[in-house]
Amino acid sequence: MADTADLTLLLIDAVAAVEAAADLEALEEARVQFTGRKSPLAAAQGIMGKLDAEQRKIHGQALNGFKQGFQAAFDARHDVLAAAALRARLETERLDLTLPPRRMGPGRLHLLTQVEEAIVDAFVGLGFRVAEGPEAESSALAFDAMNIPPDHPARQQMDTIYIDAPEVDEFGLPKVVLRPHTSPVQARVMLSQPAPIAVVVPGRVYRNDAVDATHSPYFTQVEGLVVGDGVTMADLRGTLLAFSRAMFGDDREIRMRPSFFPFTEPSAEVDVSWGEFAGGATRWLEILGSGMVDPDVLRWCGHDPEKVSGFAFGVGVERVAMIRHGVEDIRDFFSGDARFLSRF
Repeated sequence: MADTADLTLLLIDAVAAVEAAADLEALEEARVQFTGRKSPLAAAQGIMGKLDAEQRKIHGQALNGFKQGFQAAFDARHDVLAAAALRARLETERLDLTLPPRRMGPGRLHLLTQVEEAIVDAFVGLGFRVAEGPEAESSALAFDAMNIPPDHPARQQMDTIYIDAPEVDEFGLPKVVLRPHTSPVQARVMLSQPAPIAVVVPGRVYRNDAVDATHSPYFTQVEGLVVGDGVTMADLRGTLLAFSRAMFGDDREIRMRPSFFPFTEPSAEVDVSWGEFAGGATRWLEILGSGMVDPDVLRWCGHDPEKVSGFAFGVGVERVAMIRHGVEDIRDFFSGDARFLSRF
């Protein structure tokens, strides 16, 4: 059984081992040797339960003396060795400030931002001004103002992302949504100013869609609205023809195919010419939806459809970017892969 004399001799040996340690690794080995789970100190602590009260008191004081003496020696040597290790590291990792810096490539805008700005610039050049609105929007402006009835499938949760709010509509759905299109900004503009109006609305929109190569739950639209005296489908076609040529080249043509949107009547989807097939027939690619603003939409927003008319259109920025730059997978835009982004 170890006694106080044994602990005194053990402390002398432990301090000697600590002071002899040449580096931090050797110092740690000394600590484990004299204070670890299998050390003489552990054995001395293990006999405490076999001693009577008076012996435990004497032995406990000896154990505390050993621990304090060892810790003081260990800390002092650790400070010396740590300082030496830091000096050695600074010597080996010294920087040569005379070397030229590594050349960094210039930064650039994200491809979608580049395309969005190009689209907006094309319409600003035609006399449009830019308008913006919130991404968290009221269902009244997102749907009611756009002539989308309460029972329309687009208003159900399978298509629209609703935000928890204290107020609900007649179907028990919250009255706040992540806007599924930029059309609410049209309503905001028409409610806040008289005709003539010519605005283009860029912004992020949200749909409850599964992610795949051509779909994303969030994407970017650029919407346009013109309201004034005597606005016709011919004005819409001329505007979109000028836009398509600005975006895709001077030789582009467009065609308008009948379609249906609740907020325009008549409505049309627009294709842009894209080369030719082997037999010489023109290749067409759809780029947007459009039409004349429905009289009910004008009326809801405070404009008299007997006095003014208008047209509207919506362009998918990702769609245009994919066409212009040959991108096959919409997920590439959001991956953050520098190898992809550095191509543009």
